[in-house]
Amino acid sequence: MIKLGIVSPCYNEEEVLGSSINKLTELYNSLIEKGKITPDSLLVFVNDGSKDKTWEIIKNYHKSNKFVRGIDLAHNVGHQNAIMAGMMNTKEWVDGIVTIDADLQDDINAIETMIDNYEQGFDIVYGVKVSRTADPMFKRLTAQAFYKLQNSMGVESVFNHADFRFLSKKALDILEKYKERNLYLRGIIPIIGLNSTTVEDNLGERTAGTSKYTLNKMLHLALDGITSFSVKPIYNIVYLGIFFLFVSFCIGIYVIHAIIAGTSVPGWSSLILSIWFVGGFILICIGTIGVYIGKIYNEVKMRPLFNIKEILE
Repeated sequence: MIKLGIVSPCYNEEEVLGSSINKLTELYNSLIEKGKITPDSLLVFVNDGSKDKTWEIIKNYHKSNKFVRGIDLAHNVGHQNAIMAGMMNTKEWVDGIVTIDADLQDDINAIETMIDNYEQGFDIVYGVKVSRTADPMFKRLTAQAFYKLQNSMGVESVFNHADFRFLSKKALDILEKYKERNLYLRGIIPIIGLNSTTVEDNLGERTAGTSKYTLNKMLHLALDGITSFSVKPIYNIVYLGIFFLFVSFCIGIYVIHAIIAGTSVPGWSSLILSIWFVGGFILICIGTIGVYIGKIYNEVKMRPLFNIKEILE
């Protein structure tokens, strides 16, 4: 029997939060009856600077629901940092933690299997999406393409896994040692190195509200995922530069041959095209290097990932 904590980041989730708390409460009661978890297990909701009534809902449920706890962050810090805040402030209260988004699109029935896997000796259990039909086609295709891109870049990650996972107290203590500012938990947790396994996660429809993960946020997360764990983009630029030198050498041979043969045609089109092309390529190179320099800038400042305004214990 395990004392379980479920950590759920919340940003403007007033439309769905009440329903989610009720579903998780039913799940807890069922797991307690089966002897899977202790009666003092926790549901911890992290309010990530919501502008609606999310925090008021959490406080009301805290008064009436014995499982519910709340963490109110001082301002919006983003999904990954909110999850980290919840885990680090909950790990001393429990034996293990499951992280899941407040909309409960992930399959909460898989949590029982996660607990069983923990009892069998696994410290990390990943929820892997076996069906993404609930996602829009664009999101589904881009997500799968991103996982493949990550693997090609040498980033150690679990295919089709987002942030629905179980971590034991041991895994959480190790995770606490990772101090980077640019958090990408999907890349950090697989390199912890403890025994891990996966469970099937059948993605469901969102019952209310809209997803807070906009295209801009997904692109930002994707960029963090690659640049925080792989230097291959820089090496690829070097290899591409060598290729361009080789092409330039071939063009030089062609130009010399054209001059000797008297077939060269003076013109400015090729010159202007070359300037624009090379100029664009240089800007891409500078931008890529700039991303890495920006990350170094953020890391050396050593600012806290989050500030907590209030904790409902």
